Amino acid sequence: MARIVFMGTADLACSILQALCREPSLEIVAVVSQPDKPRGRDQQLQATPVKAAALRAGLRILQPERARDPAIVDELRLLGPELIVVAAYGQILPQALLDIPRHGCLNVHTSLLPKYRGAAPIQWAILDGQPETGVTIMKMNAGLDTGDIVSQARTDIAPEDNAQTLHDRLARMGGELLIATIPDYLAGRITPRAQSMDGASYARKITREDGRIDWNQPARMLWNRVRGLTPWPGSFTFQQVAGKPRLLKIWSAQLEETTGGEPGKVLSADVSGIVVACGTGALRMLEVQREGGRRLSAKDFLVGNPMSPDERLG
Repeated sequence: MARIVFMGTADLACSILQALCREPSLEIVAVVSQPDKPRGRDQQLQATPVKAAALRAGLRILQPERARDPAIVDELRLLGPELIVVAAYGQILPQALLDIPRHGCLNVHTSLLPKYRGAAPIQWAILDGQPETGVTIMKMNAGLDTGDIVSQARTDIAPEDNAQTLHDRLARMGGELLIATIPDYLAGRITPRAQSMDGASYARKITREDGRIDWNQPARMLWNRVRGLTPWPGSFTFQQVAGKPRLLKIWSAQLEETTGGEPGKVLSADVSGIVVACGTGALRMLEVQREGGRRLSAKDFLVGNPMSPDERLG
């Protein structure tokens, strides 16, 4: 039975941890997650998703402030793992930690490396209008997602996908691919291959301001933005209400590429959606949420928030 240390923090890593727990040939000797952080209005400390999953599984949990602290490196060395598995941990690991297991450290990354190294590969694949993405199992080095590729799996990005649906699918795929890869990797039947620099790109961290809609952009680009930034941070525009701008969040939309007009102008608003002209084409908003309100279909939203053609958003 191979001794494993798992390192992860975010929701995506929970599927990976659960897959490892189901594999009888692996013994998880510890789970390392980032420290609990205050959340909500009362700022109560809240366990990371991975810590919560590890507690349910009865696993030993370590939560160092920094992965490069000598104390955590020493503690992991004493545990003697043969392999460390990392998924959505949130910190770059020091070489001293990477050197602990004799089989190295494997990372589950949600892109087809070398494309979309970095913090937000799922969102940027949709934002850039990519037709497909996937999962890479990578042998880690001290760089940012630059290690050798061990295995990969691909999936199409469907028109109905958003960042949440793609996240969930890739998380499931990552767990399945990892479990299929580990036996051959530990037995030396896989030779990791170096990443090519051709097509390498960096998926920077998403900010709230990335969600602001610029109606001068083409409709297809804005449709990708809505999908790629749902559920967080969400895409938004502003509606003038009583002479003041009020934030309007867009939860889902459709392309209307055969329609057009002055960017930001409302072309129609009825039970089928709110159609707004873009730089080229138009976007039909299907679900929206005004600031302080609830998420509603366009039909229900318009009952209490009527919009007229020629109204401008922006």
